[in-house]
Amino acid sequence: MIKNFDIIIVGGGAAGFFTAINIAEKNPKLKIAILERGKEVLSKVRVSGGGRCNVTHACFEPNELVKFYPRGEKELRGPFHQFCSGDTIEWFEKHGVELKIEEDGRMFPVSNSSQTIIDCFLKATEKLGIKVLTGQSVQSIFKKENHWKIDTQTENYTTEKLVMATGSNPKIWEMLQEEGHAIVSPVPSLFTFNIKDSRIKELPGVAAQVTVNVKDTKLESTGPLLITHWGMSGPAILKLSAWGARILHDKNYQFTIFVNWLNDVDTEDAEKILKELKQEHAKKAVSKKSPFEFPNRLWESLVLASGIEEETKWADLSKIQLQNLALQLTQAKFQVNGKSTFKEEFVTAGGIDLKEINFKTMESKIHENLYFAGEIVNIDAITGGFNFQNAWTSGFILANNI
Repeated sequence: MIKNFDIIIVGGGAAGFFTAINIAEKNPKLKIAILERGKEVLSKVRVSGGGRCNVTHACFEPNELVKFYPRGEKELRGPFHQFCSGDTIEWFEKHGVELKIEEDGRMFPVSNSSQTIIDCFLKATEKLGIKVLTGQSVQSIFKKENHWKIDTQTENYTTEKLVMATGSNPKIWEMLQEEGHAIVSPVPSLFTFNIKDSRIKELPGVAAQVTVNVKDTKLESTGPLLITHWGMSGPAILKLSAWGARILHDKNYQFTIFVNWLNDVDTEDAEKILKELKQEHAKKAVSKKSPFEFPNRLWESLVLASGIEEETKWADLSKIQLQNLALQLTQAKFQVNGKSTFKEEFVTAGGIDLKEINFKTMESKIHENLYFAGEIVNIDAITGGFNFQNAWTSGFILANNI
Protein backbone atom coordinates (compact mmCIF):
# COMPACT_ATOMS: atom_id res chain seq x y z
CA MET A 1 0.00 0.00 0.00
CA ILE A 2 1.34 3.43 -0.95
CA LYS A 3 1.29 6.04 1.82
CA ASN A 4 0.71 9.58 0.68
CA PHE A 5 1.85 12.80 2.38
CA ASP A 6 1.91 16.48 1.42
CA ILE A 7 5.50 16.75 2.63
CA ILE A 8 8.07 14.06 3.40
CA ILE A 9 11.29 14.90 5.17
CA VAL A 10 14.03 12.31 4.83
CA GLY A 11 16.32 12.40 7.88
CA GLY A 12 15.31 12.48 11.53
CA GLY A 13 18.09 14.75 12.73
CA ALA A 14 18.25 18.38 13.84
CA ALA A 15 17.56 19.87 10.39
CA GLY A 16 14.72 17.44 9.61
CA PHE A 17 12.83 18.04 12.86
CA PHE A 18 13.31 21.81 12.83
CA THR A 19 12.02 21.97 9.25
CA ALA A 20 9.00 19.76 9.95
CA ILE A 21 7.97 21.72 13.07
CA ASN A 22 8.27 25.08 11.30
CA ILE A 23 6.24 23.90 8.30
CA ALA A 24 3.50 22.48 10.53
CA GLU A 25 3.32 25.63 12.67
CA LYS A 26 2.86 27.78 9.60
CA ASN A 27 0.38 25.44 7.92
CA PRO A 28 -1.23 22.91 10.32
CA LYS A 29 -3.39 21.44 7.52
CA LEU A 30 -0.42 19.81 5.77
CA LYS A 31 0.17 16.09 6.22
CA ILE A 32 3.86 15.74 7.13
CA ALA A 33 6.12 12.75 7.77
CA ILE A 34 9.75 12.41 8.88
CA LEU A 35 11.49 9.24 7.65
CA GLU A 36 14.46 8.10 9.74
CA ARG A 37 16.58 5.08 8.75
CA GLY A 38 17.72 4.31 12.33
CA LYS A 39 15.79 3.01 15.31
CA GLU A 40 16.18 6.37 17.03
CA VAL A 41 15.78 9.96 15.92
CA LEU A 42 18.05 12.91 16.82
CA SER A 43 20.99 10.66 17.78
CA LYS A 44 23.58 13.23 16.67
CA VAL A 45 21.87 15.91 18.75
CA ARG A 46 22.13 13.59 21.77
CA VAL A 47 25.95 13.34 21.61
CA SER A 48 26.71 16.82 20.32
CA GLY A 49 28.62 19.24 22.54
CA GLY A 50 29.60 16.43 24.90
CA GLY A 51 25.95 15.55 25.53
CA ARG A 52 24.98 19.17 26.20
CA CYS A 53 24.05 20.17 22.61
CA ASN A 54 25.84 23.30 21.43
CA VAL A 55 22.68 24.86 19.91
CA THR A 56 24.22 27.97 18.33
CA HIS A 57 26.88 30.66 18.80
CA ALA A 58 26.50 34.15 20.27
CA CYS A 59 27.45 35.89 17.03
CA PHE A 60 24.49 38.03 16.02
CA GLU A 61 25.80 39.84 12.94
CA PRO A 62 25.19 37.85 9.70
CA ASN A 63 28.29 39.29 7.97
CA GLU A 64 30.44 38.14 10.92
CA LEU A 65 28.68 34.79 11.35
CA VAL A 66 29.41 33.68 7.76
CA LYS A 67 33.17 33.88 8.47
CA PHE A 68 32.94 30.66 10.50
CA TYR A 69 32.00 28.62 7.41
CA PRO A 70 34.92 27.42 5.24
CA ARG A 71 32.33 26.29 2.70
CA GLY A 72 29.12 28.32 2.41
CA GLU A 73 30.38 31.75 3.47
CA LYS A 74 29.03 33.57 0.41
CA GLU A 75 25.80 31.57 0.13
CA LEU A 76 24.73 31.90 3.78
CA ARG A 77 24.88 35.68 3.94
CA GLY A 78 21.32 36.12 2.61
CA PRO A 79 19.83 33.28 4.68
CA PHE A 80 21.42 34.60 7.90
CA HIS A 81 19.77 37.96 7.28
CA GLN A 82 16.47 36.06 7.38
CA PHE A 83 17.16 33.80 10.38
CA CYS A 84 20.25 34.31 12.55
CA SER A 85 21.48 33.24 16.01
CA GLY A 86 19.21 35.75 17.77
CA ASP A 87 16.20 34.21 16.02
CA THR A 88 17.35 30.76 17.15
CA ILE A 89 17.42 31.90 20.80
CA GLU A 90 13.94 33.40 20.43
CA TRP A 91 12.57 30.29 18.72
CA PHE A 92 13.77 27.96 21.46
CA GLU A 93 12.52 30.31 24.19
CA LYS A 94 9.08 30.29 22.58
CA HIS A 95 9.22 26.50 22.70
CA GLY A 96 10.15 26.45 26.38
CA VAL A 97 13.93 26.04 26.11
CA GLU A 98 16.14 28.71 27.59
CA LEU A 99 19.69 29.00 26.27
CA LYS A 100 22.80 30.40 27.97
CA ILE A 101 26.02 31.86 26.58
CA GLU A 102 29.38 30.46 27.72
CA GLU A 103 32.59 32.48 27.83
CA ASP A 104 33.75 31.31 24.40
CA GLY A 105 30.42 32.30 22.80
CA ARG A 106 28.99 28.78 22.53
CA MET A 107 25.34 28.50 23.53
CA PHE A 108 23.76 25.58 25.38
CA PRO A 109 20.41 24.86 27.00
CA VAL A 110 20.38 26.11 30.61
CA SER A 111 19.69 22.49 31.61
CA ASN A 112 23.13 21.49 30.23
CA SER A 113 21.49 18.48 28.61
CA SER A 114 20.86 17.68 24.95
CA GLN A 115 17.78 15.76 26.12
CA THR A 116 16.07 19.15 26.61
CA ILE A 117 16.38 19.85 22.87
CA ILE A 118 15.25 16.32 21.96
CA ASP A 119 12.22 16.57 24.27
CA CYS A 120 11.34 19.97 22.82
CA PHE A 121 11.35 18.57 19.25
CA LEU A 122 9.46 15.36 20.12
CA LYS A 123 6.80 17.27 22.06
CA ALA A 124 6.30 19.69 19.15
CA THR A 125 6.03 16.96 16.49
CA GLU A 126 3.49 15.09 18.60
CA LYS A 127 1.42 18.23 19.27
CA LEU A 128 1.45 19.16 15.57
CA GLY A 129 0.55 15.67 14.37
CA ILE A 130 3.77 15.12 12.41
CA LYS A 131 4.36 11.42 11.74
CA VAL A 132 7.82 10.30 12.87
CA LEU A 133 8.60 6.97 11.17
CA THR A 134 11.76 5.11 12.21
CA GLY A 135 13.47 2.12 10.58
CA GLN A 136 12.76 3.68 7.16
CA SER A 137 15.95 3.32 5.15
CA VAL A 138 15.34 4.96 1.77
CA GLN A 139 16.23 2.70 -1.16
CA SER A 140 15.13 4.91 -4.05
CA ILE A 141 13.67 8.31 -4.87
CA PHE A 142 12.31 9.37 -8.21
CA LYS A 143 10.00 11.96 -9.68
CA LYS A 144 6.76 10.81 -11.25
CA GLU A 145 4.80 13.56 -12.98
CA ASN A 146 4.22 16.14 -10.24
CA HIS A 147 4.94 13.79 -7.32
CA TRP A 148 7.95 12.26 -5.66
CA LYS A 149 8.00 8.53 -5.04
CA ILE A 150 10.09 7.25 -2.13
CA ASP A 151 10.66 3.55 -1.48
CA THR A 152 12.12 2.31 1.80
CA GLN A 153 12.93 -1.30 2.70
CA THR A 154 9.42 -1.80 4.06
CA GLU A 155 7.13 0.91 2.64
CA ASN A 156 6.30 2.98 -0.42
CA TYR A 157 5.49 6.66 -0.13
CA THR A 158 4.45 9.51 -2.40
CA THR A 159 4.64 13.21 -1.65
CA GLU A 160 4.19 16.50 -3.43
CA LYS A 161 7.20 18.14 -1.76
CA LEU A 162 10.35 16.32 -0.69
CA VAL A 163 12.86 17.65 1.83
CA MET A 164 16.28 15.97 2.07
CA ALA A 165 17.90 16.45 5.49
CA THR A 166 20.12 13.38 5.64
CA GLY A 167 23.45 15.02 6.53
CA SER A 168 26.55 13.35 5.12
CA ASN A 169 25.00 10.21 3.69
CA PRO A 170 26.85 8.79 0.65
CA LYS A 171 23.97 6.49 -0.34
CA ILE A 172 21.53 9.43 -0.52
CA TRP A 173 24.08 11.55 -2.41
CA GLU A 174 24.31 8.75 -4.97
CA MET A 175 20.53 8.72 -5.44
CA LEU A 176 20.46 12.49 -5.89
CA GLN A 177 23.30 12.21 -8.40
CA GLU A 178 21.15 9.81 -10.41
CA GLU A 179 18.44 12.49 -10.33
CA GLY A 180 20.89 14.93 -11.96
CA HIS A 181 22.46 16.70 -8.99
CA ALA A 182 26.24 17.28 -8.82
CA ILE A 183 27.92 16.12 -5.61
CA VAL A 184 31.15 17.64 -4.31
CA SER A 185 32.98 14.55 -3.05
CA PRO A 186 33.11 14.41 0.77
CA VAL A 187 36.34 14.76 2.75
CA PRO A 188 36.74 14.99 6.54
CA SER A 189 36.75 18.40 8.24
CA LEU A 190 37.38 19.18 11.94
CA PHE A 191 40.11 16.73 12.87
CA THR A 192 43.21 16.74 15.08
CA PHE A 193 46.80 16.25 13.89
CA ASN A 194 48.81 13.11 14.67
CA ILE A 195 52.38 14.13 15.54
CA LYS A 196 55.15 12.06 17.09
CA ASP A 197 57.83 14.43 18.37
CA SER A 198 60.11 14.30 21.39
CA ARG A 199 59.42 17.99 22.17
CA ILE A 200 55.76 17.32 22.96
CA LYS A 201 55.83 13.64 23.95
CA GLU A 202 55.72 14.35 27.69
CA LEU A 203 53.37 17.34 27.49
CA PRO A 204 49.77 16.09 26.99
CA GLY A 205 47.34 18.61 28.46
CA VAL A 206 49.61 21.61 27.93
CA ALA A 207 47.94 24.48 26.05
CA ALA A 208 49.23 27.74 24.54
CA GLN A 209 47.97 30.63 22.41
CA VAL A 210 49.72 30.19 19.06
CA THR A 211 49.81 30.88 15.34
CA VAL A 212 50.10 27.77 13.14
CA ASN A 213 50.68 27.56 9.42
CA VAL A 214 50.99 24.70 6.97
CA LYS A 215 54.18 24.65 4.89
CA ASP A 216 53.81 25.51 1.19
CA THR A 217 50.19 26.67 1.57
CA LYS A 218 48.37 29.86 2.58
CA LEU A 219 46.71 28.03 5.48
CA GLU A 220 47.20 29.86 8.77
CA SER A 221 45.28 29.98 12.01
CA THR A 222 45.55 31.63 15.42
CA GLY A 223 44.11 30.47 18.73
CA PRO A 224 44.58 28.01 21.60
CA LEU A 225 46.56 24.86 20.77
CA LEU A 226 46.29 21.78 22.98
CA ILE A 227 49.00 19.11 23.10
CA THR A 228 47.47 15.62 23.30
CA HIS A 229 48.72 12.02 23.61
CA TRP A 230 48.60 11.65 19.83
CA GLY A 231 49.70 15.12 18.75
CA MET A 232 47.92 18.46 18.60
CA SER A 233 44.32 19.63 18.93
CA GLY A 234 42.47 22.73 20.16
CA PRO A 235 40.75 25.55 18.20
CA ALA A 236 43.89 26.62 16.29
CA ILE A 237 44.31 23.10 14.85
CA LEU A 238 40.60 22.46 14.26
CA LYS A 239 40.27 25.74 12.35
CA LEU A 240 43.20 24.73 10.12
CA SER A 241 41.62 21.32 9.52
CA ALA A 242 38.32 22.91 8.49
CA TRP A 243 39.75 25.57 6.19
CA GLY A 244 42.30 23.13 4.81
CA ALA A 245 39.93 20.14 4.50
CA ARG A 246 40.51 19.69 0.74
CA ILE A 247 44.18 20.68 0.68
CA LEU A 248 45.14 18.39 3.57
CA HIS A 249 43.12 15.53 2.08
CA ASP A 250 45.07 15.95 -1.16
CA LYS A 251 48.30 15.73 0.85
CA ASN A 252 47.02 12.45 2.31
CA TYR A 253 47.38 14.03 5.78
CA GLN A 254 51.19 14.04 5.51
CA PHE A 255 52.48 17.61 5.82
CA THR A 256 54.65 20.01 7.82
CA ILE A 257 53.41 22.72 10.15
CA PHE A 258 55.18 25.66 11.78
CA VAL A 259 54.04 26.66 15.26
CA ASN A 260 54.74 30.13 16.63
CA TRP A 261 54.48 29.66 20.41
CA LEU A 262 54.74 33.44 20.81
CA ASN A 263 51.71 33.90 18.56
CA ASP A 264 52.46 37.23 16.82
CA VAL A 265 56.13 37.83 17.69
CA ASP A 266 58.48 37.16 14.76
CA THR A 267 61.90 35.48 14.98
CA GLU A 268 63.86 38.73 14.85
CA ASP A 269 61.89 40.29 17.71
CA ALA A 270 62.09 37.04 19.69
CA GLU A 271 65.88 37.21 19.42
CA LYS A 272 65.88 40.80 20.77
CA ILE A 273 63.67 39.74 23.71
CA LEU A 274 66.00 36.82 24.47
CA LYS A 275 69.04 39.15 24.43
CA GLU A 276 67.33 41.39 26.98
CA LEU A 277 66.50 38.36 29.13
CA LYS A 278 70.17 37.33 28.92
CA GLN A 279 71.13 40.68 30.47
CA GLU A 280 68.39 40.66 33.11
CA HIS A 281 68.68 37.06 34.32
CA ALA A 282 72.39 36.45 33.73
CA LYS A 283 72.89 34.23 36.81
CA LYS A 284 69.69 32.19 36.49
CA ALA A 285 69.29 28.85 34.69
CA VAL A 286 67.57 29.34 31.32
CA SER A 287 65.35 26.25 31.49
CA LYS A 288 63.89 26.85 34.95
CA LYS A 289 61.18 29.43 34.38
CA SER A 290 59.17 30.42 31.29
CA PRO A 291 59.50 34.17 30.63
CA PHE A 292 56.49 33.94 28.30
CA GLU A 293 52.79 33.30 28.78
CA PHE A 294 52.94 29.54 28.35
CA PRO A 295 53.71 26.72 30.83
CA ASN A 296 57.19 26.05 32.25
CA ARG A 297 57.12 22.47 30.96
CA LEU A 298 56.76 23.64 27.36
CA TRP A 299 59.48 26.28 27.83
CA GLU A 300 61.89 23.69 29.23
CA SER A 301 61.21 21.35 26.31
CA LEU A 302 61.91 24.11 23.74
CA VAL A 303 65.08 25.17 25.59
CA LEU A 304 66.44 21.60 25.50
CA ALA A 305 65.45 21.26 21.82
CA SER A 306 67.60 24.35 21.10
CA GLY A 307 70.72 22.51 22.27
CA ILE A 308 70.82 24.28 25.65
CA GLU A 309 71.50 22.06 28.63
CA GLU A 310 69.30 22.06 31.71
CA GLU A 311 71.74 23.88 34.01
CA THR A 312 73.00 26.44 31.46
CA LYS A 313 72.77 30.01 32.77
CA TRP A 314 71.48 32.91 30.68
CA ALA A 315 74.92 34.59 30.76
CA ASP A 316 76.52 31.52 29.15
CA LEU A 317 74.24 31.35 26.11
CA SER A 318 76.10 31.51 22.79
CA LYS A 319 74.80 33.49 19.81
CA ILE A 320 73.87 30.25 18.00
CA GLN A 321 71.93 28.95 21.03
CA LEU A 322 70.00 32.22 21.22
CA GLN A 323 69.17 32.01 17.52
CA ASN A 324 68.10 28.35 17.86
CA LEU A 325 65.85 29.21 20.78
CA ALA A 326 64.27 32.11 18.87
CA LEU A 327 63.52 29.68 16.02
CA GLN A 328 62.03 27.05 18.36
CA LEU A 329 59.79 29.74 19.84
CA THR A 330 58.56 31.27 16.59
CA GLN A 331 59.02 28.66 13.83
CA ALA A 332 58.92 25.25 15.53
CA LYS A 333 58.64 22.72 12.73
CA PHE A 334 56.50 19.59 13.22
CA GLN A 335 55.75 16.71 10.87
CA VAL A 336 52.08 15.65 10.76
CA ASN A 337 51.38 11.99 9.92
CA GLY A 338 47.66 11.39 9.79
CA LYS A 339 44.59 12.70 11.59
CA SER A 340 42.14 11.69 14.32
CA THR A 341 38.43 12.48 14.56
CA PHE A 342 37.71 15.32 16.96
CA LYS A 343 35.63 13.83 19.83
CA GLU A 344 32.42 12.41 18.34
CA GLU A 345 31.86 15.40 16.08
CA PHE A 346 32.47 13.90 12.69
CA VAL A 347 31.99 16.69 10.16
CA THR A 348 32.57 16.40 6.42
CA ALA A 349 33.16 18.95 3.72
CA GLY A 350 31.21 18.00 0.61
CA GLY A 351 27.67 17.40 -0.57
CA ILE A 352 25.17 18.92 -3.00
CA ASP A 353 26.91 21.53 -5.16
CA LEU A 354 25.89 24.98 -3.87
CA LYS A 355 25.39 26.30 -7.41
CA GLU A 356 22.38 24.00 -7.73
CA ILE A 357 20.43 25.46 -4.79
CA ASN A 358 18.29 28.58 -4.57
CA PHE A 359 19.32 30.03 -1.19
CA LYS A 360 16.23 32.24 -0.99
CA THR A 361 14.09 29.09 -0.71
CA MET A 362 16.52 26.15 -0.22
CA GLU A 363 14.87 24.56 -3.26
CA SER A 364 16.78 22.60 -5.87
CA LYS A 365 17.39 24.47 -9.12
CA ILE A 366 17.22 21.14 -10.95
CA HIS A 367 13.92 19.78 -9.61
CA GLU A 368 10.86 21.64 -8.51
CA ASN A 369 9.56 20.68 -5.03
CA LEU A 370 12.87 19.19 -3.90
CA TYR A 371 14.46 20.95 -0.93
CA PHE A 372 17.63 20.64 1.14
CA ALA A 373 18.29 21.37 4.82
CA GLY A 374 21.43 21.08 6.93
CA GLU A 375 24.69 19.32 6.12
CA ILE A 376 23.51 17.41 3.04
CA VAL A 377 24.74 20.42 1.03
CA ASN A 378 28.40 21.41 0.64
CA ILE A 379 28.38 23.66 3.72
CA ASP A 380 30.32 23.04 6.90
CA ALA A 381 31.60 25.09 9.78
CA ILE A 382 34.20 25.09 12.48
CA THR A 383 33.23 23.81 15.93
CA GLY A 384 31.14 26.04 18.22
CA GLY A 385 27.46 25.63 17.31
CA PHE A 386 27.77 26.86 13.72
CA ASN A 387 26.78 23.61 11.99
CA PHE A 388 23.55 23.59 14.00
CA GLN A 389 22.88 27.23 13.10
CA ASN A 390 23.09 26.27 9.42
CA ALA A 391 20.52 23.51 10.09
CA TRP A 392 18.10 25.91 11.83
CA THR A 393 18.48 28.63 9.19
CA SER A 394 18.03 26.34 6.19
CA GLY A 395 15.07 24.62 7.86
CA PHE A 396 13.37 27.90 8.68
CA ILE A 397 13.77 29.39 5.19
CA LEU A 398 12.59 26.20 3.55
CA ALA A 399 9.54 26.01 5.87
CA ASN A 400 8.65 29.63 5.14
CA ASN A 401 8.78 28.96 1.43
CA ILE A 402 6.71 25.77 1.57
